[in-house]
Amino acid sequence: MGDPKDALALLAGVLEGASVAYAIIGGMAAQVWRKEPRATLDVDVAIRSYDALPREALVAAGFRKTGVHSHTENWEAPDGSPVQFADDEAFEEAIRTAVSLPLGDSFVRFVSPLELVRAKLRAHADSSRRKSKRLQDLADAEAVLEERPELRSELSAAERALLE
Repeated sequence: MGDPKDALALLAGVLEGASVAYAIIGGMAAQVWRKEPRATLDVDVAIRSYDALPREALVAAGFRKTGVHSHTENWEAPDGSPVQFADDEAFEEAIRTAVSLPLGDSFVRFVSPLELVRAKLRAHADSSRRKSKRLQDLADAEAVLEERPELRSELSAAERALLE
């Protein structure tokens, strides 16, 4: 498996070329919005609809579909990096407010810090997820808030309660 950032740049090119609205979420976004390193092996992508996926363009770029699960459609980049697409309507604001940041010679749309915190808190509150994943989500949310404490005031009372 190669560097997930290479897969990310290739993926962004395919999505941008097909005019797909998206936002990079998960650990890759956590790496962008915090100073401390955050290791991750996959690329998590919020999209509005699985119908919007440019499957033929993904395949032409060397991506391979590996499966469909209850919350994701999974693909593999040419270098073997896992890519997980999620079309949960809870990501609509994350997609709408995504921030375009440079990566190499291209630009990639990342979830904003506030929407990343909100997504991580939703994931943390999901009792169906493994405890280790839920704790990582909480740690990611806290790490972003430590660097951007002003975001706490934008969270709802319920979201702030999850941090306690």
